[in-house]
Formats: sequence, C-alpha cells, structure tokens
Amino acid sequence: MTMEAFGEQSFPEEPFGNDWDTEPGWLSEEELSETRGRVPILYVEAVPVRVDPDGGVTEVGLLLRGSPTTGTITRSLVSGRVLHGERIRDALMRNLEKDLGPVAFPTLPLTTVPVTVAEYFPWPGERYQDPRQHAVSLVYVIPVTGECEPRQDALELSWLTPAEAASDEVVADMEGGRGTLLRQCLSAFGALG
Repeated sequence: MTMEAFGEQSFPEEPFGNDWDTEPGWLSEEELSETRGRVPILYVEAVPVRVDPDGGVTEVGLLLRGSPTTGTITRSLVSGRVLHGERIRDALMRNLEKDLGPVAFPTLPLTTVPVTVAEYFPWPGERYQDPRQHAVSLVYVIPVTGECEPRQDALELSWLTPAEAASDEVVADMEGGRGTLLRQCLSAFGALG
C-alpha cells in the first residue's frame, strides 16, 4: 500500500514525534498524586559500592537527604522512578547520575535482574513503607569508580565500611525499611561476614 492510499494524512518522521517531555516523568504533580493512589509505581534503587580487585565490597555510599514524607534528614539509597518507555538500565544510569553526579562511573550489571525486589506500602506494619504510595522497587548493588558529588536533593554522600553501613545506628536513620533492605543487599554480596 502506498502513502497515497492514506490520502492527505501526514506522519511524523519519529514514531511519537519529537516533543517528548522527559522531565520528570510526563505526569504533573496532580496526575502523579492521582496515579499513586490507583496503581503501584515502579522504581529502581541502587546501593553504590566501592570494591577491591577481587570484587569484595570495601565501602558503601549512603546519601544524606531531606525526607519528603517526614521533613527530617535521613540516610538513603540512590532511587528514582522508571519513566514511561524507559529501559531499566537507562533508569538506573539516569538516577545514579542524578544522585551521584556525572563522573561517578557506575558499572551496571550485565543483566537487569535485581539483587532483590522491595515492595513499599502506604500503611504501617509492612516491612517496607512509603506513605505516599504503593511502589515496587528493583534493587541493585552498583560498583562506582569515579568521583561522586551528590546532586539534586542529596546533601552529601558518605562512604562507610559495610559493617558501619549495616550498624543499628545507621539502619535506624534510614526510613521506610531501607536499612533492612541495605543489610539484605550487603549480605547477598557476602559483605557482612
């Protein structure tokens, strides 16, 4: 069938045009709030680590940031939504760069299979909580070799030994169960002895 068969219609050169709004995820704050109340939102989370030549975890990077839900300062992991139409690897890279800066030089895994999956619920009593929404998070441990400069809403990045990062004091400073999640990820990599 030729283009003439479609009559006077014109088609964009790119499949969806070239006017995509990719910042911050195609939903206004009102639309995001409504969506959060109806469907689970997909996130990626990353535990940035430094490794020795044998692949052993020597340091864990934790962000210090203001909590959007409690208004307090807490420790956190790299995290962010997966945008509509975005590949998991692209979401990981975007959020790592957003939180750690453009020269962190993360080494993404060969596969997008996460270390674990965390499911956050908006009500108390759950292992992982996010009072804003029901969220599903694909969680990765990502080695970084470059200079990390926190960006966006992160105040600082602290490098801790795995034992320090998994200590009761640090875990208690992480909201929504992320301290438990951090311990789970470090255990999966044999970093807690």
